[in-house]
Amino acid sequence: MSDQTVVKKSIGRTVKAYVALTKPRVLELLLVSTVPVMFLAQGGLPDMWLVLATVIGGSLSAGSAAAFNMYLDRDIDAHMHRTENRPLVTGEISPRGALTFSWTLAVVSTVWLWFTTNWLAATLSASAIFFYVVIYTMILKRRTEQNIIWGGIAGCFPVLIGWAAVTGSLDWPAFILFALIFLWTPPHYWPLSMKYKDDYDDVDVPMLGVTRNASQVGLQVILYAWATVACSLLLIPIANMGLVYGVSAAVFGGWFIYESHRLYNQAVRGNEARPMRVFHASITYLTLIFVAVAVDPLLPF
Repeated sequence: MSDQTVVKKSIGRTVKAYVALTKPRVLELLLVSTVPVMFLAQGGLPDMWLVLATVIGGSLSAGSAAAFNMYLDRDIDAHMHRTENRPLVTGEISPRGALTFSWTLAVVSTVWLWFTTNWLAATLSASAIFFYVVIYTMILKRRTEQNIIWGGIAGCFPVLIGWAAVTGSLDWPAFILFALIFLWTPPHYWPLSMKYKDDYDDVDVPMLGVTRNASQVGLQVILYAWATVACSLLLIPIANMGLVYGVSAAVFGGWFIYESHRLYNQAVRGNEARPMRVFHASITYLTLIFVAVAVDPLLPF
């Protein structure tokens, strides 16, 4: 193997490691909630350059928050099976390199959104980074079982950013969708905390799956799932949504609630719970709801 080949492979591994710092799978979910809101805010097809600019800025912003999170959590990541292969744990990236990368993404994303969209979208983006890094990762995560409820607010910002990018302001539909993601986050994440209960317990992170038994967690998942679906239905009168969104919210919401009850019933009966089924269902549910948000303004009914 030539020296040039070795260098190329080394560069490739480094680039891959830095990409991993941005948590690409989480990034996809955030973008799913940004672009459809831009369609709703426009009342149809938004300017594609504006969509691209917002997606680029939002991706950089979310990547920054994720990288800061990995930098701050590198001590506990080393002791959890789910995170033991993260680049800061394996040594592929140094803490200093990760911190520099995080700050660079934060500054670039804010400046980019300021000049390509507007000051409100840029300010919301910077606020999302602050909330995820300081409020959730540094303050709440290791101190309270309510961490994901309030820390999850950071994941709600993309809908506000998308709306602000199009309109330069905020309105009730954006706040309804903000509330929808806020209510959706606990029943999305708590099943994951059940799956990795031992990991979180080993590093003294008080996720609900650690501090409560399976039936109690299942009950909380049900309550938040019902609240999420109820919130999604509020968008119909407030944003004058049509048939596509109305049917989607009812059908997909019913399925999400069914899966939540299924998890609870398994736990109560002492059967082996399958929390990841609810986790994956929650992702599918949110994706389909926001697809409906994007499609609905394009149709006459």
